[in-house]
Amino acid sequence: MKHKSFQHMNCSLAQALEVVGERWTLLVLRDAFFGPRRFNQLQESLGIPRNILARRLNRLVEEGILEKQSVSNSKRFAYALTRKGLDLQPAIMALVQWGDTYKPSPKGPRLIFTERETGEPIQPVKVRSTDGRVLAPNQIGVVPGPGLGK
Repeated sequence: MKHKSFQHMNCSLAQALEVVGERWTLLVLRDAFFGPRRFNQLQESLGIPRNILARRLNRLVEEGILEKQSVSNSKRFAYALTRKGLDLQPAIMALVQWGDTYKPSPKGPRLIFTERETGEPIQPVKVRSTDGRVLAPNQIGVVPGPGLGK
């Protein structure tokens, strides 16, 4: 099913969804962050049809979110996150937290994010003020920026 394009919308969220809002895309990115990086590994991990995975990977490469890297002694590729892709980490982590809160497993959190160096769990992703205070949704306002235009 073809979804409506948001390309014409002058909205940052709509533009982000144009790139990562297709079904499977965030799961492909999840695996790029936390697991398999080669096509066959991704396909096996996700259980996604090969043609759909190929389209998602090609789109993420075109958008500069992933880059193809040669695998030594092979004609195959691995997919690595670029800086643009790595910058999606807080959004993915926030969605995982939301899922654990509102669609929990009866056994507890499915993933626990830890600091690699210490192994200690990290703090949940939160919106913070410039001085570091956690802000509640009712404490956040919005004003038009220069890119909004009319």
